[in-house]
Amino acid sequence: MTVKKDKNESGAGQDILEQARRVVKIEARAVEGLLDRLDDSFVRAVEMILACRGRVIVSGVGKSGIIGRKVAATLTSTGTPALFIHPVDCMHGDLGLVSREDVFIAISKSGETSEMERLLLLFKRLNVPVIAITGGRGSSLARTADLVLDVGVPQEACPHDLAPTASTTAAMVIGDALAVALLVKRGFRAEDFAALHPGGALGKRLLLRVEEVMLPLDQTGRVPVKATMKEALMELVTRRGLCAVLDDSGKLVGVVTDGDFKRLIGKNPDCMGVPVTAVMNASPKMTHPEELCVSVLQNMERFSIISMPVVDDDNRVVGSVHLHDMMRARVL
Repeated sequence: MTVKKDKNESGAGQDILEQARRVVKIEARAVEGLLDRLDDSFVRAVEMILACRGRVIVSGVGKSGIIGRKVAATLTSTGTPALFIHPVDCMHGDLGLVSREDVFIAISKSGETSEMERLLLLFKRLNVPVIAITGGRGSSLARTADLVLDVGVPQEACPHDLAPTASTTAAMVIGDALAVALLVKRGFRAEDFAALHPGGALGKRLLLRVEEVMLPLDQTGRVPVKATMKEALMELVTRRGLCAVLDDSGKLVGVVTDGDFKRLIGKNPDCMGVPVTAVMNASPKMTHPEELCVSVLQNMERFSIISMPVVDDDNRVVGSVHLHDMMRARVL
């Protein structure tokens, strides 16, 4: 049965889409407008937080408070300890969470929030440095703060230019920019991120090590250094991905792959007696049982390979790791 579309319904849907596109365009322009305002104040804000021996205290009221919670959470999860406090709660005991070694980030669209003004006075009395994220360059918050990050927008996405929409997006983007700049300066790694998220699927994926997914030695293709390509081919047929070439002590000398064999037979159909050492890659990419799978995967993608030998601290082959094994382990 075919349902006939009502013309009015189609027109109403088009109006909805037009409104949605208008919002996206306004907010995109608001974010793009931040580029020209990223200046020395942003650099100094990052340096101030890096030098902080305490925590980053973030605060805001209303929608700015919601953004503040997100900024604090992002900072904390990327290596910069942060805490959100509400200005009203701070007046009723939460100020005890603040120390003189902290840095305060105040988020406010106008910079004229009465609750924030009282909180600012308390922080200044404690000599806590204040970073303002605000669109009110001439506001009392901007005048009181040590640094100002301007997130002013020409208009909100709200058709009445009232509901905080583009302004909150701009504030959140600046918060993300601070967090990312800080994690880069701190040398924060993927495994550091995983260590802070051990309970989630992302943490488990990032913490997965090669030894947990690799094929053991008895399932890894391998031949002695004196072998011919016929012996290597038998290993490639029965094993996956590669054939490791080993010396008498089991140390890795080189690797032969399916691709190596195909290129060889294209040039020399009668190649079975060719020494494996004449074909192997003597400087193969390899990994260690304790290496993180995400790092191995990055190397596989970078060098366009699907399998690697796994070696111990003495360069002895203990197994191999294959792209498909990591896919099954959901490393991808």
